[in-house]
Amino acid sequence: MPYLCDLCYLVLLVLASPWLAVAAIRKGKYREGFGQKLLGLAPLRTSPATCAWIHAVSMGEVSLIAPLVAELRRRHPDWEIAISTTTLTGYTLAKSRYAEHLVFYCPLDFSWAVRRAMARVRPSLLILAELELWPNLIAAARAHGARVAVVNGRLSDRSFRGYRWFRPLVRRLLGQLDLVAAQNPLYADRFLEIGAPHETVFVTGSLKFDGAQTDRANPATTRLRKLAGFRDTDVVFLAGSTQQPEEQLALDAFRTLQPQHPDLRLVLVPRHPDRFAEVAALLAASGVRWQKRSQLDESPADPTARVLLVDRVGELGAWWGSAAIAYVGGSMGKRNGQNMIEPSAYGAAVSFGPCTRNFRDVVEALLAADAAIVVNDGPQLTAFVARCLDVPHWSAELGQHARHVVASQLGATARTADLLDALVLPQAALNRRAA
Repeated sequence: MPYLCDLCYLVLLVLASPWLAVAAIRKGKYREGFGQKLLGLAPLRTSPATCAWIHAVSMGEVSLIAPLVAELRRRHPDWEIAISTTTLTGYTLAKSRYAEHLVFYCPLDFSWAVRRAMARVRPSLLILAELELWPNLIAAARAHGARVAVVNGRLSDRSFRGYRWFRPLVRRLLGQLDLVAAQNPLYADRFLEIGAPHETVFVTGSLKFDGAQTDRANPATTRLRKLAGFRDTDVVFLAGSTQQPEEQLALDAFRTLQPQHPDLRLVLVPRHPDRFAEVAALLAASGVRWQKRSQLDESPADPTARVLLVDRVGELGAWWGSAAIAYVGGSMGKRNGQNMIEPSAYGAAVSFGPCTRNFRDVVEALLAADAAIVVNDGPQLTAFVARCLDVPHWSAELGQHARHVVASQLGATARTADLLDALVLPQAALNRRAA
């Protein structure tokens, strides 16, 4: 089985190589971490301490696991935590946010790479965020003696349909998991339907809610507001995790409304760093006064610049704390939405486009509580921002409802950590007695 997987991966790698080469040259992707990805040269851990290896594939999952990492550290200060990721942006954020832990690129799912990485990290527990079911990685963990858990488990409509076609193979893979901590009953039922053993599946809620900051006066947001020169009277409209053409739509709304609302400010936070230059060119051609976030570390904010382009990775969560009006991007294209929990937790007036399949359960909760607005195009986005400005009590009420939705969903981290403890602690106790 491992060698069959290796063969399939090699064929796919060869077929994808032209696209990978273009992405590496044009966008700087896939250039780093070859030794760790292809050869499994993860950091060599020499301590005998219990180790939890958490795999978070990209920037979103790296942020997602923050409350779980903090909870494991609180409960088990003697444990070592290793965090792997796949993308450059995920790795950069993980190195910054989890500098005290081992951070490395996860090996590609070749048998030789995962076996070597497992031998070097020596985890007692392999934790996979959301849905990272790699057969060779899971098999290597089991062979090493580690327990394997999926946390914040989710199965989208598309993934569920795909896995159903290969149910016998998927059932065998899921049978190697010790725990599936699903976000909600729907996802739990889907894991069961494609073959997960009943005794391993639990509903814990979503870690995304526990990781959300609610205090607008937190140090990170306070520092950024001061850095940007925001005044107490400013009304910040923030469009975050955006993709093309959402920056243009937000800019159009700002240009339409700012003459009547001089306190309005626009903050744009593109989802991917490789689009920073593209959005900068858009702003340069627009005629508005604007500034880059990267310039603020070197020179004071320009008081005449009412538009800010955040060209830094990993700051969006803190910037949401400055927003009175929020548009969550990736929701008018093919990305199927981005995390709308963070602006909701701050009590911003939240909007997003119609394409939010990746966050369907969160969207349903917000809409059911009259805590968010769906905008289907540019004119509707402009109308939403205009209503927030013209009817501030409506905007405040929308934000308060959103804050209540987030508060009602808290607790997933503790429930997940309880289940992880049940996997590892009996085994650790047996190991101590044997020694």
